[in-house]
Amino acid sequence: MTGGGGGGNGSQYGVSATAYRASPRPTFDSPAAIPYASVTRHLWGDDEAGQVADWIYVSDQQIHQIVFGLAPGGGFRHSDAFRTIFGADEVLYVLSGRLLLANPETGEVHRLRPGEAAFFRRDTWHHAWCEGAEALRVLEFFAPPPATGTSGAYARTKPNLTTPRYVRDEWLGRWPMGRDAAPPAETIRVLRPDDRLWRLEGEVGAAPPVATGIIASTEHLTVGSLRLDPGQKTSCQVHGGAEGLYVLEGTVNLRLPDWEGAGPSWFELAARDGFYVPEGVTHQYFNVGDRPTEILFGVAPRYLLGEGR
Repeated sequence: MTGGGGGGNGSQYGVSATAYRASPRPTFDSPAAIPYASVTRHLWGDDEAGQVADWIYVSDQQIHQIVFGLAPGGGFRHSDAFRTIFGADEVLYVLSGRLLLANPETGEVHRLRPGEAAFFRRDTWHHAWCEGAEALRVLEFFAPPPATGTSGAYARTKPNLTTPRYVRDEWLGRWPMGRDAAPPAETIRVLRPDDRLWRLEGEVGAAPPVATGIIASTEHLTVGSLRLDPGQKTSCQVHGGAEGLYVLEGTVNLRLPDWEGAGPSWFELAARDGFYVPEGVTHQYFNVGDRPTEILFGVAPRYLLGEGR
């Protein structure tokens, strides 16, 4: 969880935090593999809001990528010090477990399973809980990132929400008849695999096409997925923003064909590993194994090079 907010039923991880502390901000000066074992760990929140375990992959001036976790029965709300309203676009992708996500200002409540994502824009209050017996793990992309003042510092400029609600009584007596009118008024969009915007990228004829599925894309952040069957590779790609990568399953190799800096230009990444690609650096993905691999990525601020989004 980013910036300031926490888990729901007290200190589920056994540590009491009474004052706001900014999350760590790991940064990289060049392309970098981020093995899961070396990801920055952080405990975020306080007794009133609750506490959340964070795995922070990267948090620089362009993009913020973390995984946050909740134990079964745990959740986060907010407190005066840790307010869950930020000045950024966010995508929450459920890796494992089941997520209950609510806007305590509007009363919206959404249920998400693995492979589903939630998207919301700035100034959206949000609370969350782990539903069921399996621990919850959620991949979060957040931009503009906390380093630009969009998280805890921004939240403390907003009036504290003192009367949260988790019901929408206005729909009682007219559901499901009024269902078609409800989604446009919702501040949180649940995005399922069939909702993705599919693209076949790269030069025509250069390589067999690989489908890229865009989960959400704004002027600040683009998040998507990419699946490679054994032997497949992507065309070379370059973005108008920094890219944070997360390996969802399998093993993927990443190549930096034009890289002239120090260090390697060929990397092997396993499930839960990450990678950081700076803006403008050409990169290419390969599956040289015998099992499919799938990656999730976030690019901020612009997906396309130049003036495009």
